[in-house]
Amino acid sequence: MTIKAKMPLSKTIALVAHDNKKKDMLEWVMYNKGSLSKHKICATGTTGGLIEEALNIKVNCFKSGPYGGDQQIGAGIANGEIDILIFFWDPLTQLPHDPDVKALLRIAAVWNIPVACDRASADFIISSDLIHREYERDVPNLSGHMNRLKK
Repeated sequence: MTIKAKMPLSKTIALVAHDNKKKDMLEWVMYNKGSLSKHKICATGTTGGLIEEALNIKVNCFKSGPYGGDQQIGAGIANGEIDILIFFWDPLTQLPHDPDVKALLRIAAVWNIPVACDRASADFIISSDLIHREYERDVPNLSGHMNRLKK
């Protein structure tokens, strides 16, 4: 069973990019600076620092991905604090924190938030009319689970 969760007019967008994808992410954020400036931006550490410098905007920076940043963003998604995930990951490189990457993508799917893992998908999300208005999405209804835990 699901319930509805409202995404506000101004979304919180998490930006994550693996090392081989940071250049792509910076090019993407520069191209979409106007649209992104209307939303709150958070990012993993290194990516966030690069974006802050390139766009001259405030970015809420978490730890670097391998040091817990991916999990911090996952917690933000689960807590309803992050509305959209733009995650340029490198599918051709095996990383020691691959389980964290998989967990982040899994939690984004569980909580039904828009996710882009490449520039084309990110372009579709940022150019959608839905980005500029409130939106209701289905999320898991955990009330039954919480009631079981209280017994």
